[in-house]
Amino acid sequence: MINSKKKILLFMPLIGGGGVEKNLFNIANFLATKFQKIYICCSFIKNKPQLSKNIIFINKNKNSHNNLILIYFKSIIFLIKFLLKNKKTTVLSFQANIYCIIICKLFGSKIVVRSNASPSGWANNLLKRKLFKFILKRSDELIVNSQNFQKEMIKKLNIKGKLIFNPLNCNEIKNLSNLRTNIKFFDNYKSLKILNIGRLTPQKDQMTLLKSLKYIKNKINFRLLIVGNGLEQSRLEKYIKDNQLINNVKILKYQKNPFGILKKTDLFVLSSRYEGLPNVLLEAATLKKFIISTNCPTGPSEILANGKYGLLFKIGDFKGLARKIMKYYSMKTREKKNISLKLFNTLNKYDAKKNLNKYLKVILDN
Repeated sequence: MINSKKKILLFMPLIGGGGVEKNLFNIANFLATKFQKIYICCSFIKNKPQLSKNIIFINKNKNSHNNLILIYFKSIIFLIKFLLKNKKTTVLSFQANIYCIIICKLFGSKIVVRSNASPSGWANNLLKRKLFKFILKRSDELIVNSQNFQKEMIKKLNIKGKLIFNPLNCNEIKNLSNLRTNIKFFDNYKSLKILNIGRLTPQKDQMTLLKSLKYIKNKINFRLLIVGNGLEQSRLEKYIKDNQLINNVKILKYQKNPFGILKKTDLFVLSSRYEGLPNVLLEAATLKKFIISTNCPTGPSEILANGKYGLLFKIGDFKGLARKIMKYYSMKTREKKNISLKLFNTLNKYDAKKNLNKYLKVILDN
């Protein structure tokens, strides 16, 4: 344990079941091995994994609700109350960063911001960009999770963030993939098995994936499994029904352990409009799955070496995606495996221990 009177608080108002949450819990568990207590401030948590006993949630709201404004407001109140009682606190913010920075500065607390998504997704409005630039520069440290993300922050906001890759535990993913799964959608199916994992939101743009498969449904036999929750579900299900894709496509709710399904998959497709560094691509690469992804800001082109270790297509281009799927379908098995193996061999830089220790250093320095 590190001998320090400093208190460490991780701030994330809404904890759902995405990649950001995985990083939050991985970082929290690691820091809990170094400090006597780690605090997490949130207003709503949907999926809580196994966590260290040293991790304390300071939210007092046990009722679930979908009002984002209320969720953020309550979390801010919890944060203010905590900082009033704990002067020597370093806050690591994963969400609502602008509000968190302002509050921490008002209370004289150290604030480290982990930005999760490329500014291309949220900084197009000039006024908003100027506001974010002004406030983000007031943080004590800004962390980004990909090289292209770092470049985007410099280009759009003139801020150089500290690069720390998402911590990737390959052994844990492999072990989880060997656990039995009750999902039988891919079982005894001899044609192309396609998987998409992500929140059902406009950002993740699963509609482009569905349109691409409708475009080629008479050319190849396939099954697509989409895993995730979100407000777009009813719209996606309507499209599946209206376009006679019910026998080929299934939407499955969020899974705590999707790796057994991923293990059965032939092809992983990411259709996002923007990212930071998508965990799902690293997880698919860990299990040596072939990947097709949008060339969105930021992360996919960096992970796939500009298309050397997978296939890239333009954001929203369903015909382009259809062509990439057909290209993959026509490739020889040996060629597919060689590309996936080359990608797997690049994963060392994302190693969990290496990157978690970088988070520790930032916390100790602030």
